[in-house]
Amino acid sequence: MHSFQELSKQFSDKFKLDHFPSQPQGLYEPAQYFLGIGGKRIRPIACLMSNELFGDIENDTWQIANALELFHNFTLLHDDIMDEASLRRGKQTVHLRNGQNTAILSGDVMLIRAYEYLNDINFEILPVIFKLFNKTAKEVCEGQQYDMEFEKRENVAMDDYLRMIKLKTSVLLAASLEMGAIVGGATRNNCDRLYGFGKNLGIAFQIQDDYLDCFGDPAKFGKEVGGDIRRNKKTFLLIKAKEMVTGRQKEELDGLLAGDDEDKVERVLTIFRDCGIDMWAKELQKQYADKAFQNLEDVVVVKARKKPLYDLAEYLLNREY
Repeated sequence: MHSFQELSKQFSDKFKLDHFPSQPQGLYEPAQYFLGIGGKRIRPIACLMSNELFGDIENDTWQIANALELFHNFTLLHDDIMDEASLRRGKQTVHLRNGQNTAILSGDVMLIRAYEYLNDINFEILPVIFKLFNKTAKEVCEGQQYDMEFEKRENVAMDDYLRMIKLKTSVLLAASLEMGAIVGGATRNNCDRLYGFGKNLGIAFQIQDDYLDCFGDPAKFGKEVGGDIRRNKKTFLLIKAKEMVTGRQKEELDGLLAGDDEDKVERVLTIFRDCGIDMWAKELQKQYADKAFQNLEDVVVVKARKKPLYDLAEYLLNREY
């Protein structure tokens, strides 16, 4: 069995290769540049870990891992365009570096390359992998559309936000785990449990992300807290606060969200604390984390083989950045 750190290094070393031809350089170089920006590679590593639950990691799983990481980066590259972002992990975004049209095409070619990797796997499992990959890709697009629509809505229901997070964030992690299990010959029940593990872990991860933006330690978080508040971004915390506030507190929160006062973040955080939003968020995260751990506990394999996935979950849920 390999640890998260060991598989992370192995995958990063393998993924460093050039995934594209050299010409036309204007198309492929920006795509390779974006992949070189890096990241935690959580989804492909989760796929590899899931496969190793059931035996040695098979070559097909490395192909699927490549496809998953390329697909994820395709979504990020296009997200940057839609968000008009200037930086991605501290590096200039492709649409500013190379132009929007090139960024769209470079993202497209990442997606095509992902399908080329999938096309190389064993033909006996190819249909089921393709079906799950396509279903997941469509759901991620649906989640992004909901996210964009929410930006224009004054109020978003918690159930609607949760559905968006499942689609935009959770289903890709869930599918990554299921694909690794499929290659390993897992039973349908084990595949479903690993999918549930990834889905609930992904939601808990997003709750932690929302929490850290408001209550994280800036020295550990790596950036100033309150960015979501400044942008009036719909998060678990803001949606819950808007459900809870009444009277003068509601008037104050509405006024802060309508303006851009210098002390906006501090005053909104005060409202969050007065409403107990910080404690509510930690409890909600625990609920989804508990569901995820129960899903993993229910996977029928020797418990010792699950330790890397438990460690991965703890790493994601206890991070402070």
